[in-house]
Amino acid sequence: MIVVAGEALIDLVPRGAGALADLKPALGGGPYNTAVALGRLGSPTAFCSRTSNDAFGQALLDGLRRAGVDVSGVQRGSEPTTLAVATVGSDGSAAYSFYVDGTADRLFGMPAELPAGTRAVSFGTCSLVLEPGASAYEELMRSAAAQGVFTALDPNIRAGLIPDADAYRARFRGWLPSVTLLKLSEEDATWLGGTPREWLAAGPSAVVITHGGDGLAAYTRDGAEHSVPGEKVDVVDTIGAGDTVNAALLHGLAARDALSAEGLAGLGAEGWTRLLRFAARAAAVTCSRAGAEPPYASEVGEP
Repeated sequence: MIVVAGEALIDLVPRGAGALADLKPALGGGPYNTAVALGRLGSPTAFCSRTSNDAFGQALLDGLRRAGVDVSGVQRGSEPTTLAVATVGSDGSAAYSFYVDGTADRLFGMPAELPAGTRAVSFGTCSLVLEPGASAYEELMRSAAAQGVFTALDPNIRAGLIPDADAYRARFRGWLPSVTLLKLSEEDATWLGGTPREWLAAGPSAVVITHGGDGLAAYTRDGAEHSVPGEKVDVVDTIGAGDTVNAALLHGLAARDALSAEGLAGLGAEGWTRLLRFAARAAAVTCSRAGAEPPYASEVGEP
C-alpha cells in the first residue's frame, strides 16, 4: 500500500483566453492527482486527507474510487472545498490563485495510524503550508519516518500561499531528515535555494528534479547523477504533470521492491534510467490532454 497524504481540491480551468473565460471545474490538488495516477497505474493506494461533505467533496471521493484508491481513511467536514483558479499560459504552463479560507482540507487531523501494509507515504503541495493541517501532516511525516516507512516529498511550491518565505524554507530544511525521496521541479529548487548535494546531506537518499520538456534528473548519495530527456509530445497543458512524475516514481520503485533507502541505493545507472524514462513517458501523456488526466498502465507500459 502506498499512502498519499495531502489536499484534494477543485481546479477551475479556463476554457478560453482572457481573464473572464468560462471556467470548468476539475478534480485536482497535487496529492489528489498523485493518488489517482498511482491507482490508474495499478499500485494499491490509499488517500489520507480531509474533504468536504459538499458536492465537490463527494465528487473528489468518487474520482478516487474510480481510480481504485482506498478512501476509507479520509476525514470529512462540513466546511467548503478548496478552489484553485488556473491560468494556462501560451506554452501550456499553469499558474493558480487559491480560495482556502475556512476550507475542509486544511483542518486535517493526525490519524491514529497508517493503513495496514503501508510501504510508503507521499506528501506535498498546499497541505504542508496551510495550518492547522500543515502541522498534522508534518507530524505524520515524522512519525512514518520514525517507523521506517519510505517517505516521499514534493514541495510543489505555491508562493502565493506562503506568507513568510524564509520561514517556509527553514521548515522545508527541517523536513529533510524525515524524507527518503525528494522530488521537486527546477522552479521549486530555485525558489527554495540550495543544491541536490546539500539536500542529500540533510537526509534524503535520492533527489529527483524535473526540467519540464527537457526531462528529469536523479541525484544519489554516492555522488551519481542520472538524467533522461523529456518525451516529445504536443502539450495541451502541464496540469498534473509533476504529480504524475511522483506517482510514476513510486509505482516504479514498488515494482522493483525498492521502496527503501537501500532499494534506492541499489538501483544503479540502468535502474535509474529506466525509472526516469517511465516517469517521463507518464508525464508526457498527462501533458497531451487537458487538465490533470494521468495515464493508465496500458498507456505507458512497464516501469
